[in-house]
Amino acid sequence: MSSHFFSLFTISHAFKRSVAGACLVLAGVGAASVPMPAAAEVKVGVSDWPGWVAWYVAEQKGFFKKNGADVKLVWFANYTDSIGALSSGQLDANSQTWSDTLGPLAKGLPLKAILVNDNSAGNDALMVGPKITSFAQLKGKKVALEQFSISHFVLATALAKNGMKLDDVKIVNLSAGDAAAAFISGKVDAAVLWNPWVNQIEKSGKGKALFTSRDMPGLVPDLLVAQDKAIQTKRKELVGMIKAWFETEKFIREQPAEAAKIMSKVVSMSPEEYTVFLPGTRFFDAAANTRAFDAKQALSLSSTAPTIAAFLTQYKLIEGKPDAAKGIDGTLLQDALK
Repeated sequence: MSSHFFSLFTISHAFKRSVAGACLVLAGVGAASVPMPAAAEVKVGVSDWPGWVAWYVAEQKGFFKKNGADVKLVWFANYTDSIGALSSGQLDANSQTWSDTLGPLAKGLPLKAILVNDNSAGNDALMVGPKITSFAQLKGKKVALEQFSISHFVLATALAKNGMKLDDVKIVNLSAGDAAAAFISGKVDAAVLWNPWVNQIEKSGKGKALFTSRDMPGLVPDLLVAQDKAIQTKRKELVGMIKAWFETEKFIREQPAEAAKIMSKVVSMSPEEYTVFLPGTRFFDAAANTRAFDAKQALSLSSTAPTIAAFLTQYKLIEGKPDAAKGIDGTLLQDALK
């Protein structure tokens, strides 16, 4: 393995959004030690994903203050710890996926999705070697991925869309970095990965994307999820935070180079490296959020919840059936748009 790929596979700030996070929380995995939120501020968990790292743009550009939101961003190197911190009340709100919110909701935890930061739009992908050109060729092949993660969900969706099942392939459970290494070395035939590995593998000529999260719109939403208590007691600050998000989205869209400079510093990458990931993240503006919170829309949070919940239930990652409607609160969005 070349030094190029060695450095690639040991990147310490790889993006991780695990659908198993809810399972870990329900199993009693302890959250990071975070002081209970102060009454005057909104304490928000943030992990390594463009749609969430973008909150630091809001912080540094003064968008929180401008919109009357006293926000304290709390960085979590381990994403699943942030889920536990929210569920245990150590955070007012957290940056987490819809899939990782449905598990706690199934247990009756008082959480609400109040904003969609983004949808993965290509940053997650099923990578195959140059000789594989169809899904039929994957039958019986080894596919490396991080089991019960977003990658597992992406593979299940990709296969289903092409008339296949998970049983049609041989899943090799590896961390994302190890899965990428196994793919490059030829130990597996395919791998489900996210950036930076997707981009680097494509650049190397070792593989290509047969399916990406762009092909499953609405199923990988990244959210701001708040405690019910915080919504009741810190509503003004949370509404201000939503307003700040829309300014942040506009700033990233209009000044991507400066935004990448801020975001890349948070995760110890160069602006040039980070810029590559932005097109694979569809940042949600006010109009996109309005659609996401409209239950009548095909790709709304309400509409996609059954598909995601079915996957979580099939692999026993959640107990019970989540009531998605109880986990969605679009009224703060409405207030922010007044």
